Amino acid sequence: MGKILCFIYDGMVDFEMTLACHLLDKEIVPISYEIKVIKSKSGMYYYPRATVKESLAYIDVEGLIIPGGFNDEQRQELTELINNLNDQGKLLSAICAGPQYLARAGILKGKKYTTTLTEDKIKEYFPMVSEDPFPRDTYVNENVVRDKNIITAVGNAFVDFSIEILDYFGNFKDETEKKKCASYNKGLNQ
Repeated sequence: MGKILCFIYDGMVDFEMTLACHLLDKEIVPISYEIKVIKSKSGMYYYPRATVKESLAYIDVEGLIIPGGFNDEQRQELTELINNLNDQGKLLSAICAGPQYLARAGILKGKKYTTTLTEDKIKEYFPMVSEDPFPRDTYVNENVVRDKNIITAVGNAFVDFSIEILDYFGNFKDETEKKKCASYNKGLNQ
């Protein structure tokens, strides 16, 4: 069974990734810049199993999930990890403000994507950022966007984001089964 890395950081919005992690039949490995307790926006505490640097040596990684949050620290090792996985055609998924990490790594150029971070929101949430990292010519105003191995979503679309990740790994026999799973997880079958 391959590994799915989850980049965790202080202030991350954990609910945006937990459904995907719950539904995937994969080994979930939380990674962070350092081995220390991480406090999410919800107040839940998480502990990484490896650093981002250590995860660069893993050979059985199938993808990376990046939740949103209002932290924009991007170290070289995260950029390297994103580029390595992209070069291998592995899943790169990010939700809400999370796609900023993919943008800074340069992998969104020429790819369709979505994000909660409009140009105005970047100025509001990250006033210290002088330049918009996103290539706005390929931005798509949709809840979830999948372009080959890259899945991006706005924050309130965490169920659709999770379902799209499952679909990427071939977990549905057809579109009907995919829609049924999405409806169930949205509580529409009650």
